[in-house]
Amino acid sequence: MMANLDDLLARRIRREREARGWSIAMLAAESGVSRAMISKIERAEASPTAALLGRLSGALGLTISALLARAEGDAGGGRVSRAATQQLWTDPGTGYRRRALSPPGAEPELVQVELPPGARIAYPAASYRFLRGQVVWLESGALVIREGEEETTLGPGDALAYDLTTPRDCEFHNPSATEECRYIVTLSRR
Repeated sequence: MMANLDDLLARRIRREREARGWSIAMLAAESGVSRAMISKIERAEASPTAALLGRLSGALGLTISALLARAEGDAGGGRVSRAATQQLWTDPGTGYRRRALSPPGAEPELVQVELPPGARIAYPAASYRFLRGQVVWLESGALVIREGEEETTLGPGDALAYDLTTPRDCEFHNPSATEECRYIVTLSRR
């Protein structure tokens, strides 16, 4: 039976924190996330939002994608990522859905995202500082990506390569009131 991604993520966050010799209070101080919330997340009593994961992963020195990939890798796997076993994570705050397409640890990493109508996902610059490259390719719908003050609108088939020389706070926004957007992200770590 495949493990629940929330349970895998809870165990992985605790492992990453303990591997650094940090208490929950230390992770709270580094991330700006309350001790109570971290404790709930580590006990799998609360599912973190994408924004919260950005703060926790940045404090741990990981990208959100790397943290999720490590959690997914804890479930086992190999060189092939079968569609039936690909983990799907849903942000409880926005309904954003993320599916790891590539096997855990593969380089570059491929992730498919479905963003509900009107949804916005914000990521702090710290989420990107461990990446060498990132490209977003829009499959369907419309997507507005804000990097710092710069805004780019993508239509189906459009792709955006990030300028990661100086990571900036980013936001992904689906401007449609009725249609979800679906996009693929490729990530290369440093």
